[in-house]
Amino acid sequence: MMSFKRSLPFCIVTGALSVLLTDCSPKSPKSLYGTNCGICHHSGDGMPGSVPPLVGRIDRIASTEQGRKYLADVLMNGVSGPIKANGENYSAEMPPFRYLKDEEVAQILTWLSERGTTKPAPVISKEDIASARAVRKSAGAVASEREDLNKLFPIP
Repeated sequence: MMSFKRSLPFCIVTGALSVLLTDCSPKSPKSLYGTNCGICHHSGDGMPGSVPPLVGRIDRIASTEQGRKYLADVLMNGVSGPIKANGENYSAEMPPFRYLKDEEVAQILTWLSERGTTKPAPVISKEDIASARAVRKSAGAVASEREDLNKLFPIP
């Protein structure tokens, strides 16, 4: 049996390598969603009255160029104020997620889009996210963008 003094360095080195390798490996869209979005939106079903559901909606919103722009703006700038989703009212503040890379945000939104019923599922590109990142907007301006989009293409 290895003594505690001899096994401690082995455990430290093994643990450090594990952390380093984990941090270097690409994260799946599901994992990125869980870590960043799932805290509030849970499995995609949201929270009644405060956080709207995403599953079954993102694909429909992303089916137009304006919808993809709006989704990218939401992730880069946040959104505030009351909204209606699937006929229900919600009131929550969504923070911006600028700390994520463009590719990560695109992966999250595309993964959510793929969970909907639209086939083929709309794809949100890292270029869509980069364009949104380049223009800062207030969360209130994004809410106004939502209202305008809803007039053109009703948002589920």
